[in-house]
Amino acid sequence: MRRTARPLTGTALAVTAVALSVAPAYGVPADDVRVHPSSVVPGDQVTVRTAACGEGGTATVDAGAVGAGSLSLAPGPDVRDATGRFRVPPSAHPGTYEIRATCTGSGRRVTGDLVVTLTPVREQVRPRGSVKTGVGGALGPDPVQTAAGVAALAVAAAGGTWLLHRRARGDGI
Repeated sequence: MRRTARPLTGTALAVTAVALSVAPAYGVPADDVRVHPSSVVPGDQVTVRTAACGEGGTATVDAGAVGAGSLSLAPGPDVRDATGRFRVPPSAHPGTYEIRATCTGSGRRVTGDLVVTLTPVREQVRPRGSVKTGVGGALGPDPVQTAAGVAALAVAAAGGTWLLHRRARGDGI
């Protein structure tokens, strides 16, 4: 066991080190177009940002797929990335749309996704409460029933342990 554990541990550490060195420092790669919010309803305003054009760089964005046309991105006073805003047209249909940016100086092209839905994210229905399946749950609304269940499990565990101990000694049941 010990002979195989050390090489496996060393291999796992080496793989982890390589994976961490390759992974980006942030959740979004710097080469992409970041769209915020990424999920909108028709009529919402969207902010587009990219760092792909370098510090102080500008870009032109094509949002024609969603029907918003094109816009220019420029760095703001507090932001180094090229940034701009547009409004999703009220006639936009639900779906995922590609937003393309082309850097002005280098001609580099990067993309990002915008999801258009009919239901705003803040109004989506989220499940609440318990499911009425008839099986019951670990913690119910009645603390007395919960305590009784825990006590029954403790008695069963103690009885099983006592029987196994007697059997191991040879006393029989």
